[in-house]
Amino acid sequence: MKITVVDDYHKMSEVAARMIVSQINEKPDSVLGLATGSTPIGMYKKLIDYYKNGEVDFSNVITFNLDEYVGLSKQDPQSYIYFMYDNLFSHININKESIYIPNGTAEDLEQECKRYDVLLERFGPIDIQILGIGVNGHIGFNEPSKDLVLRTHVAYLSEETRKANARFFDDISKVPTRAITMGISDIMRAEKIILLASGKSKAPIVKRMLETGISTYIPASILKLHKNVEIIADKDAASFVEKRNCIA
Repeated sequence: MKITVVDDYHKMSEVAARMIVSQINEKPDSVLGLATGSTPIGMYKKLIDYYKNGEVDFSNVITFNLDEYVGLSKQDPQSYIYFMYDNLFSHININKESIYIPNGTAEDLEQECKRYDVLLERFGPIDIQILGIGVNGHIGFNEPSKDLVLRTHVAYLSEETRKANARFFDDISKVPTRAITMGISDIMRAEKIILLASGKSKAPIVKRMLETGISTYIPASILKLHKNVEIIADKDAASFVEKRNCIA
């Protein structure tokens, strides 16, 4: 596991976007695993800029999103499908039939999870998986637990996660209690994983992830078992990490 520390959020976004552009230019039909939340927004803005400048072509790219809230319609501004179109897909030349996001309003959620697994098997492995990290160490919506689920599943969101996400809603009562998420093995099958971390609120968990053992109670620590993981963190997120563990 490699950690690269950059000056600020802008630089973190730029470095991550450039890595994705390089991947697509090398392999135009790359499969990307994408994340939502505030952390990757800057990266998506940079990707749009690179596309508009003619530096990258998304026409043959396939994307899989990590997760989606259960119960939010596609038109809900807080749904992740809305987020992805608003922040990336509507601004690039990606084939809309090559975009895969779990359906959080499916009548049969268990069948929806199985459908998503079949798609991941058909088009995978993912070439680059983008991850954020929750303040409690979750990746996707794989929350701290005695046991972690391997494949796509319906996850119950912890109160800590719901409180962290409440800033996007009117109040915490509006934050869904469940989400469909890729499982740990889905994430670990990716050829390369890029974990983004920004801000002082992420400093404690970044330190715990790097400097403690592997634990299901810190789901992100599982990434230590992957062959090709890079953490890109700004100085605030890496402020508690010993310098010997970092690459400037």
